[in-house]
This record gives sequence, structure tokens and C-alpha cells, in this order.
Amino acid sequence: MAGHSQFKNIMHRKGAQDVRRAKVFNKLAREISVSAKAGLPDPAANPRLRAAIQAARTQNMPRDRIERAIKSGSPGGDTAAYEEVRYEGYGPGGVALIVEALTDNRNRTAAEVRSAFTKHGGSLGETNSVSFMFNRVGQIRYAVASAGAEAMFEAALEAGAENVDSDGDGHTITTSVEGFSATRDALDAQFGAAESARLGWVPLNTVAPDEDAAATLLKLLDALEDNDDVQTVEGNFDIPEALMEKLAG
Repeated sequence: MAGHSQFKNIMHRKGAQDVRRAKVFNKLAREISVSAKAGLPDPAANPRLRAAIQAARTQNMPRDRIERAIKSGSPGGDTAAYEEVRYEGYGPGGVALIVEALTDNRNRTAAEVRSAFTKHGGSLGETNSVSFMFNRVGQIRYAVASAGAEAMFEAALEAGAENVDSDGDGHTITTSVEGFSATRDALDAQFGAAESARLGWVPLNTVAPDEDAAATLLKLLDALEDNDDVQTVEGNFDIPEALMEKLAG
């Protein structure tokens, strides 16, 4: 009986992984389509599309799915009229959250995001209600194999980056919003397409929620990330690794 239960648990986890993978692919495809529609459908001439395709490849998204997404956003394609929207609010423990979405129905997305906040101990605020607690920056991520730390540091600074953090997993380059495109293109020319390249939010200060608040916060984050319209969720929380392991266990 224990063996049967264990097998069912493994199958349940496998099913959950498949569902999450499908959601990731849907989000990536939407970004690719929107990027193709916003510029040219040729990645060589459209840096945002090039970055979106690279992010999809990093997640092992099938080539035919990528090509369909590009075609959907090309002239004559069937992509919906997606628009970029941002939601701001507070989660459990006073954690500030910024949610960015691509949606074809603002009312539906707003209602779903608000419901997720309310159900998990948070509250959705007005635009700019928490963004003042963050810096808006460009974020470019390269795999560790792309270059040595010193080579990446020198190239990034020469390209106009503000900061470079290198570790065993890769290189994270931070830029100003204004310098993002030029830095991304310069690094692209030298090292190839980045694993990811986007504008993001970095908190000025962090909040350390207690165990109960952290547990509820993680449920809120899961609910938001499960929403097909939500592309990114960023917050000013700092949960210790030991507590994360305890909650995951």
C-alpha cells in the first residue's frame, strides 16, 4: 500500500510539473508574439524578440512552438491585442509586490489578481502604491559558460552597465532603463544572446516575513504565477534559505 501511495504521489508531482511547464510555455509564447508584433518578426532586427526566443530556448520550448508564436505576432497573424499592465499591492507580512502582465482583457486580469491577493492575506493597491520602494533597472543574465567573470565585467562596463554580479550559476548585469538597450545589444554582439534580458524591479530595502506570513506569501506567489496573464512577480521579501527549505518540506 505504501508503494502504491508513493507511486500516486510521484504521478501527482509529475502531473503538476507538466501543468506548470505548459503555463511557462504559454507565457513565453505570449511574450514572443507581443515582441514580434511590437517590432519586426525577424529576431536579428528585433532585440526584444531575440531575448524572448532565447528565454524560451533556455526553458527547452520546442522550436515549432516558438515559430508558431512568431508567426502569430507577425503581420497577418492571429495574436490577440495584448497590452502590458502592472499591478501593485501588499502581501502577508507587509511585503510589497509588483505584478506585470500581458492581457487581452484588463477587467478579467485585474479581478483575478485582486482575488489572489485577497484570498492569501494581501491587498491590491493603486498604481505607484509600492513601486517607489523599488528601482526600475535593466537586467541581463548570461550563463556562466558565456565568459569569465573578469571578461564579462570589463565588457559590461564598457557597454554602459551599472553593475555586474558573477557567481557559479552565471552573470547578472544591471543597467539603467535608458542604457538597457545599448548594453544588451553590445553584449549580444560579443557573447551572443543572453539567457534573459528585460526591465525589472530591484527593492531598495527588504522585509523578512515570519514563518506564518512567509507560508501564506508563497501561496500568494504560486497563485499569481499560475495566472496565464501574469508574466512576472517581484517583491521586497527576503526569506532565509533554512525557512524556505522548512516550508518546502
